[in-house]
Amino acid sequence: MSFALFRYIIPLLFCIFIADQSFAQKRHKSNSFYKGRYKSVRVSKAKAKVVCPIFEHSKYPYHGIGVKLGDPFAVTYKFYATKNFAIAIDFGSAASGLYNKYHRDNFVNYSISDSILGSASISYLGHKVKSEWVTEGKLLYHHDASKVLNGLQWYIGAGWQLRQVDIEYEYFLEINSNENEIGKFDVNRFTMGPTGALGLEYAYFELPVSAFLEIEMFSDILEDPGWIRFQGGVGIRYVF
Repeated sequence: MSFALFRYIIPLLFCIFIADQSFAQKRHKSNSFYKGRYKSVRVSKAKAKVVCPIFEHSKYPYHGIGVKLGDPFAVTYKFYATKNFAIAIDFGSAASGLYNKYHRDNFVNYSISDSILGSASISYLGHKVKSEWVTEGKLLYHHDASKVLNGLQWYIGAGWQLRQVDIEYEYFLEINSNENEIGKFDVNRFTMGPTGALGLEYAYFELPVSAFLEIEMFSDILEDPGWIRFQGGVGIRYVF
């Protein structure tokens, strides 16, 4: 779990670092130009704080589109209706590697029934996820956290997730001591359920972008009622 979180946090820090370096380089060039020709211009602290050109209270609504890295890896759209409320829609592919054990354990639910097998026995050999698509929509409540860090907000919300997975299972069938075979079969599964989300969003860049980190919880109500999965990731959106 710690490795997964580390893997998610690194891209977010990288995005913040790139934006900060871009701003620093522009500031350095500007200072170099004026140093030899003009006196430096001092800016008041109040004006210096106005860095982010987005999320001004009088200019809502905003739109944001970008990429989310994690589970799922997705294209993400966000509609910032007001200062406090937003709607987010993500579409992408699940991190199938994180679901290997779950898909393996489900083999017994999809394999040939005992009544058909008779005295034969079937056992799992492996599986391959051909596709695993995720679509979700969330209603989010935002709260300002600029007292902690300028440009920072935290948010909480709830929504609904749809999942479509296509898996190929490979099995070993032992008919008797002298006869056995290896075979394959496909499973195409659709399921859905509610999600809860908790996240941080940072937008104190010179460019109109917003970086975010979020954790989600999905509960299956269709194919595997009661199954709960924690998801999450980091991402960045262009805001306009």
